[in-house]
Amino acid sequence: MSKGSRQLRKIIEVQKINEQTFQFIVNENELNDQIQGAGQVIADSDNFAFIYLLDAGEAYVHLRIEAEHWATLVTMLQAPELFVTDGTVTLPLPNFKEELTALLFNIEGNDNYGTAFVAQVEATFEQVLQ
Repeated sequence: MSKGSRQLRKIIEVQKINEQTFQFIVNENELNDQIQGAGQVIADSDNFAFIYLLDAGEAYVHLRIEAEHWATLVTMLQAPELFVTDGTVTLPLPNFKEELTALLFNIEGNDNYGTAFVAQVEATFEQVLQ
């Protein structure tokens, strides 16, 4: 299957964030050694989430970060590197900070994402957007 024709196969929800280890915590057995960070963050403005794409070879896996975790993301953006772990497998998330920061600036004042989504992003990430 070519890279351009990949299909979404799986969604992994962030359950909590460990600010000391800069890790997004997901449920057990969600990850494996074949998955790696794809270096891209996208917005799901309809469901108030940011999604980091994980490359699983034949498909992309969505690492979903719901709005309840956004306040912690402000602190996490100060970390040298971010990771996702299921307690067994820990994977680095290359370009997460750069991609999310660029996306935040794109969302700021851009009602194409929806007024409520933009308002919540601007309020939560005010410190980042200065």
